[in-house]
Amino acid sequence: MATLASIDTSQYAPGEWEARVDLAAAYRLVALYGWDDLIFTHLSARVPGPEHHFLINPYDMMFEEITASSLVKIDVEGKPVGHTDHPVNPAGFTIHSAIHMAREDAAAVMHLHTPHGQAVSAMEFGLLPHTQTAMIAQHNVAYHDYEGIATDLDERERLVADIGDKHAMILRNHGTLAVGDSVASCFLRLYFLERACEAQVLMLSAGRENLNNPPQGVEDKVAGQSAPAGMGKLAEKLAWPALLRKLDRIDPSFRN
Repeated sequence: MATLASIDTSQYAPGEWEARVDLAAAYRLVALYGWDDLIFTHLSARVPGPEHHFLINPYDMMFEEITASSLVKIDVEGKPVGHTDHPVNPAGFTIHSAIHMAREDAAAVMHLHTPHGQAVSAMEFGLLPHTQTAMIAQHNVAYHDYEGIATDLDERERLVADIGDKHAMILRNHGTLAVGDSVASCFLRLYFLERACEAQVLMLSAGRENLNNPPQGVEDKVAGQSAPAGMGKLAEKLAWPALLRKLDRIDPSFRN
């Protein structure tokens, strides 16, 4: 098991080191669950403070390599703030910057290209409410049509308009995205969305005509039972601490 290095956290802004540790943990968890896409896709977090600075992955590192200190601090245009030895992909921040800047509650934004997420994003009917996990996620999911690789800054306005006040989005023909007021809540929303997509791909192997439809009204009931505020508390108080303990048992070097 890797050992922890001694880190001088005084060089970071107030709250920044804690954000770095949480975001590095999220990268490690994405790799652990097999949701990564080599060095592509991004998870980002806002640095506390008025400067509109953000943390994102160094573009030359696999997700299982990322540590708190290796994360790159960038501005709203995706350009590094201060010195870094790692390349950054400004185009990869296009989607993230739009939501971070438009939503005060968007402390973290996570975007994936998993096979199951891409599969559902290519289905005309989108996410179906045929599993409990899908019903937990579905009422809080928006959709955005594919416009090509996200390098066009003009797309940011349409992304913001499409997501509205939702906390998750299916990017058509592309993948999945989640938003949270913390890394913890963002990751948990992404987890439910990805699990729902995986289940949908599996259940459709039986043919859509053979699916059991949930009773009328149960979707609304589950939506009320999984309101954003409750999901946030579940993440912060229970799920995230447990996930951090899991990572610490496997390899605590994300904290370096």
